Amino acid sequence: MSSTAPANSRDSQATNTTDYLDGPRLLADIGGTNARFALERAPGQIASIRVLRCADHAEFALAVETYLAETQHPTVRHAAIAIANPVQGDEIKMTNHHWAFSIEATRRRLNLDTLLIVNDFTALAMSLPHLEPAHLEAIGNGKSRAGGVIGLVGAGTGLGVGGLIPTAGRWIALGSEGGHVTFSPTDQREIAVLQYCWTRYPHVSAERLVSGPGIELIYQALAARSGSAVEPLTTPEIIRRALAGADADALCLEVVDCFCGMLGTVASNVAVTLGTLGGIYIGGGVVPHLGEYFARSPFRARFEAKGRFGDYLSQIPTFVITAPYPAFVGVAAILSEHLGGGNAIPILERIRKSRSTFSPAEQKVASLILAHPRAVMNDPISEIARRAEVSQPTVIRFCRSLGCQGLADFKLKLASGVTGTVPVSHSQVHVGDSSLDVGVKVVDNTISAMLEVRDNLNAETLSAVIDALSQASRIDFYGFGSCGLVANDAQQKFFRLGIPTSAATDPQVQEVSAAMLRPRDVAVIISNSGKMRHLAPAVEAALASGATVIALAPANSQLAKRAHLTLAVEHDEGSAAHIPMVSRILLLLLIDMLAVGVSLNRSSPFAELQRQAKRGILNHTAPAPGLEAARLDDDGAPQVPVISHTA
Repeated sequence: MSSTAPANSRDSQATNTTDYLDGPRLLADIGGTNARFALERAPGQIASIRVLRCADHAEFALAVETYLAETQHPTVRHAAIAIANPVQGDEIKMTNHHWAFSIEATRRRLNLDTLLIVNDFTALAMSLPHLEPAHLEAIGNGKSRAGGVIGLVGAGTGLGVGGLIPTAGRWIALGSEGGHVTFSPTDQREIAVLQYCWTRYPHVSAERLVSGPGIELIYQALAARSGSAVEPLTTPEIIRRALAGADADALCLEVVDCFCGMLGTVASNVAVTLGTLGGIYIGGGVVPHLGEYFARSPFRARFEAKGRFGDYLSQIPTFVITAPYPAFVGVAAILSEHLGGGNAIPILERIRKSRSTFSPAEQKVASLILAHPRAVMNDPISEIARRAEVSQPTVIRFCRSLGCQGLADFKLKLASGVTGTVPVSHSQVHVGDSSLDVGVKVVDNTISAMLEVRDNLNAETLSAVIDALSQASRIDFYGFGSCGLVANDAQQKFFRLGIPTSAATDPQVQEVSAAMLRPRDVAVIISNSGKMRHLAPAVEAALASGATVIALAPANSQLAKRAHLTLAVEHDEGSAAHIPMVSRILLLLLIDMLAVGVSLNRSSPFAELQRQAKRGILNHTAPAPGLEAARLDDDGAPQVPVISHTA
């Protein structure tokens, strides 16, 4: 199959038809049955469309290579792929086909500078602002509000739900699994359908019924309700019989009516949940097959049937997407934004085009970067210089010749050009991975885990832990194995802050030490599992002594349940064979946070006054008037203030 798609843009893409300076961009829409490919030679100019059967190709990369061969091997540097599959990390394993591949390994195999893989529904959502009016069919009344949130519902093999949020001149796709919300009936007929489904499934989601397979289930349920003995029918046959005009099958027509009403309810729920004043768009493979019937179906009436919110919904327009290949428009928009839009030349292409203008030494740096871009992103300047066989100043000159402020700035631009961001996704290490792949994955996994810790920090808990450590008379750190290394590291850091500290990695030493703690002291228990098997004696002894117990462990672990305060570290190592132990890095990171926080807390004059005030209140004496009143120890240094602490 070969065809040329019409221009699919109604904003900035349509105003610039100049070919991309770095060659055409590869676009693809991968489903379980077919793989659709196209080339975008200029903004909005999507052509050379081919549809290949997935079953005819053993690997995804082979399908790409076949397509490029059919289009006479154009030079392609950048590609964006929509795939009917969750996209989490580097490894893709399709749920509706046997293809499985590494994004990074595929990028290298295809000699691409950029390979973006996105969920197909995300691509469909991102196409919406760029579709022409001719590729949309309005259903009912309503008018889109400029800058309003856009909603998307797609009934196909499943039920997709998503949205677009406008922000700062761009759109952000909202990932969602809204199709799996619990199905909610709105009339007696739908109650009967739900009751029929309950005989088969303990939980009935909206997707179970509002989808292609769902039409068959509705057919079976309504047949059982009427006591009819009917032949088993597929969804296409049910739709064909329902739309047969004067010869329409009454039961099949009722099924399609019921489906459209259910879809209207789902769409209205999305509309009121997201506030989609920009409109609701209907995609997926089912509704287009309903043709003109859909406009007169119960869909729109059900969409507006929201009681007191009926007037609100009547103002929101609904559209059916009729564009032949909307996913291409979406991935093209995603790739354009990723690469900076327009004709902006990514940094790898700039290096390639400017190579002849570099000095011989700088050309060595260029060759290294073009051959191993991912490795260069992680290498220090000394390693880059060594591998390129040049001096470190040459590396800096090379970076500045490209308009970068230095190596760090260059690496950020390089990371954006290769992956869209600094590589932070989790990807599984496999037997057979090359040394470079292993190195990249270990770094990526660590950064990903660190960012997860950052994003899940509880500000209130962190502040409480820092306060408790700042006021402690003595701090003990306990841990085993790799956590024992963290305990020793913590002891070194906090000892330098002038706080009496100790670290213990032996169970008996921990128990004895914990028994000697006092109410003003703190015991920090470090565990990547949070299990109490070896830690229990020390934890119970610390609690019995009245000390504050702080856990660095998983949030719902046994240790966390016994501690007064817990800074959560949620990371599953997956296998004891993975020696790097990302959790150890995360625990060290938490120790650094606490050390810096305590250092700032103890060095702040305001904090010192607060501590003296608290000490005075707790000791039932007048607080010291200022820092000059702080007591001095035997060496003439300010004595660490302490307060009675109750966890």
